[in-house]
Amino acid sequence: MIGIFIGLIMLMVLAYMGYSIIWIAPLSAGVVAMTGGLDLLEAYTGTYMSGLIGFLGDWFPVFMLSSIFGKLMEDTGMAKSIALKLSEVLGVKRAVMGVVLSAALLTYGGISLFVVVFAVYPVALNLFKEANLPRRLIPGAIALGAFGFTMTAVPGTPQIQNLIPMDYFGTTPTAAPIMGIASAIVIAVGGYLYLVWRQNKLLANGEVYTEPKDKAVLNIEDDEPNMFIALIPLVLVVATLNFLGWDIVIALLVGIAATLLLNIHKIKKLKFSRSVNEGAKGSLGAIMNTSAAVGFGTVVQASPGFATLTGALTAIPGTPLISLAASVNILAGATGSASGGMGIALEALGDYYVQAAETSGVALEAFHRVASISSGGLDVLPHNGAVLTLLAVSGLTHKDSYIDIAVVGIIIPIISVIVAIIFANLGLV
Repeated sequence: MIGIFIGLIMLMVLAYMGYSIIWIAPLSAGVVAMTGGLDLLEAYTGTYMSGLIGFLGDWFPVFMLSSIFGKLMEDTGMAKSIALKLSEVLGVKRAVMGVVLSAALLTYGGISLFVVVFAVYPVALNLFKEANLPRRLIPGAIALGAFGFTMTAVPGTPQIQNLIPMDYFGTTPTAAPIMGIASAIVIAVGGYLYLVWRQNKLLANGEVYTEPKDKAVLNIEDDEPNMFIALIPLVLVVATLNFLGWDIVIALLVGIAATLLLNIHKIKKLKFSRSVNEGAKGSLGAIMNTSAAVGFGTVVQASPGFATLTGALTAIPGTPLISLAASVNILAGATGSASGGMGIALEALGDYYVQAAETSGVALEAFHRVASISSGGLDVLPHNGAVLTLLAVSGLTHKDSYIDIAVVGIIIPIISVIVAIIFANLGLV
């Protein structure tokens, strides 16, 4: 047990210090293996690698196609077109709402969170400049739209955090719609009200817009696609996944094909092959980081102390949904990854919660939704990769903006999990 906690703390601290999880995950797993009496070489070449390769084999197509889809939407100007139109409709006075909705729409359409950050930031910068709002609010607004309700709570989202539970509970992307919608409302409304309060407080303190060092500007071209045309690939991804019941791989291929066909007239100018290459390369880091975290979890699961740890987690009083929420949150926080933490938790405890559903009478759909929402809580600790990317792109520091990210990405989502569990106990799944 002590070795497991040392391994988890080691993983979290080293990740926070900026070291790559690709090598610190097996290093931390080695600590767990040694203190658990496991053969060190076998723990790495056998147990760890089986977990890493298993997750990689299951989810690499989704990571790759999502990244390619997002890169094509970014390079063709479609993502920017959607964000620009929303900001234009909402106006400068609702700059924060414009940024949140732009990020949320792109995320719900199946675009990778990392791509959304790059696509929305220039739009946010221009909006905040026109409204004379402090730049430090931009990361919080993007985080609410990209890392929040459309990533985990809204039923039918094609993000991987909503897809992983399907393998363990035999559910669909629209599992537990009432719980999901209730949770999404808590995150979206609560997060937006907080950001408005924070905006007013900063303005009252005399803070205004300041130019970033890189002087980033949004280039608006004459041939920007119409927003409604730009929405077609996103709608097709969501529709084919949820209404036609197609696999997410096919849904993303449909979105990619639609993006290419709608921009066929730009084929010479844009060099689609370059976008596809960059998107494919960009997916490698994300899938390897998550797979490395899952490999660590596989070693933890194999250690003798794991039975004691799971016994403590599953002994939490009340509905088993509470222990599921705690398990996923803790592991997502330790790994700094929503999908990685959930992958570890469900790989280790998925069968237990299937049995718990049968004995408790709680629908498996409720377990799906609680696992998904819980993955989007403590994952947004300071060492989270998406947080680091968001701050780097915006040229801000943890001191400048992390408090806003934490409120909209950790505190409010955890509250939303509690609301979802209450709905499940009332039979409103």
